[in-house]
Order: sequence, then structure tokens, then C-alpha cells
Amino acid sequence: MSDEQKWPDVMWVVRHGESAGNVARDKAEAAGLPVIDILMRDVDVPLSPLGERQAAAVGRWFAKLPPKEQPTVLLSSPYLRARETSRLALEAANIKHEDITFITDERLREKEFGVLDRLTRVGIQEKFPDQAEARSVLGKFYFRPPGGESWCDVILRLRSVIDTITRDYRRERVLIVSHQVVVNCFRYLLERMSEEQILELDRANEIANCAVTSYEFAKKIGRRGKLSLDLFNFVAPLEEAGTPVTTKPDAPVAPK
Repeated sequence: MSDEQKWPDVMWVVRHGESAGNVARDKAEAAGLPVIDILMRDVDVPLSPLGERQAAAVGRWFAKLPPKEQPTVLLSSPYLRARETSRLALEAANIKHEDITFITDERLREKEFGVLDRLTRVGIQEKFPDQAEARSVLGKFYFRPPGGESWCDVILRLRSVIDTITRDYRRERVLIVSHQVVVNCFRYLLERMSEEQILELDRANEIANCAVTSYEFAKKIGRRGKLSLDLFNFVAPLEEAGTPVTTKPDAPVAPK
């Protein structure tokens, strides 16, 4: 058996900044409306002005790291809010595109909501009461709305992402910019959690926009070393910059 390190030296998983969808969802929920007022694809929803500030704040946090500790690889969800977060963070960190491997990877996209897209909880109960009941019976881990995904579906595609990371980015410093469910599902995989453990984690923590979750390679853990959790839902970069911390789910939230 080879003793070669298969993991990156460091891996950060960052949720995108606040999006226009977050803002629209808050308004719809507050007004008790069934539908969130966003007339575009979820993939095209941009950052809000606050989200842009959050992305720059986390970028300035990376800028404070010594050059030999900064990201060498950036993997981004293809959704506009994640790509904008990636771009603004790199600019604020003064990391040039030619100095980093920058890849947009569709496997890091948001969980898909299918027929529940753009509906509030009120809207789901009104339009698809059968789906609301099915979710309550199955639980969010296994529930898959028509045309959408369950948490298990997201986990399946992330297993493939981890295969790519361990094949192509050994000993690199990998920054991933993605979405709330993806952050939790990475924890499920990397820490070998159970359904009960990951859902308890989800109940106890709303992943903040531009919060940092990070892992460092620990050589002495396991037979050949593994990634060990260092930071979770870390918002100090935003707080230090005086940037408001936001934790709301995205617009097509339905039941995450």
C-alpha cells in the first residue's frame, strides 16, 4: 500500500455571499406569500450588494494568509452567486487568475428543488400538500421532490468531486465556493456522519453567507492520514470587516 498523501494540505468550503434570492425570499415569507418574486433561473440569481461586500471581506481574510498558505485551486459552483463570490474574493485577496487553478464544476451546484422551486412553505402547502406530507414522512435526507434532488442525490455527486480532488489536487490548497446544503454534505462525507448526525448539525446551525468551513491534512489520523475539521461556519472575516452576517436560505428554498 502506498504511503503517498492523497488529500490536499488544506481544503476550505465557503458558502456564497447573500444573493438577491435571499432578499426576495425574506420579503415573501414576511408577507405570507406563496411564491417568491424572482423571474429568473436559480442559476442566474446574482449577489446582493451586501453579498458583494461579504465576498470581498472573506477575500481580504485570505489575503492576510502568508502566500504559501493561500489557495492554489478554486472550485466553484456554476451558479452566478457562487461565481461572483469567487471572483470578488480572489480580487480582494489579490490572487491573479493565472496564479490559481480556477474551475467551475456543475457537481457543486445548489440542491435542485424541482416543482417546489420558488415556493415558500405556505406555497408548498397550498399547491403540493402531498409533497409536504411526503417530506414529513421521509425526512429531508431522503425526500426528493418531483424533478428535484434529495440530500442523498447531492451527496452522490459530491462523492465524485472528492474522487477528483484526491486524484488531481493532492498536497494543494483547495478553496470550494458553493451552497449551504453542499457545505453540510461535505461534512457528512469527510467526517463519515450518519443521517442523524448530519440532520442534527443542520438543525443546530444555519450556514452563514461567506462563512468558512475548513479542513487540514492530519498525517497521524487513520492509516494514511485524513482531512481533519479545523473551522466550521467561521464568520470572523465578516465580523472583522464590519460586514453584516446573514444566514437565510436561498430563494427556491422549499424544504432543504
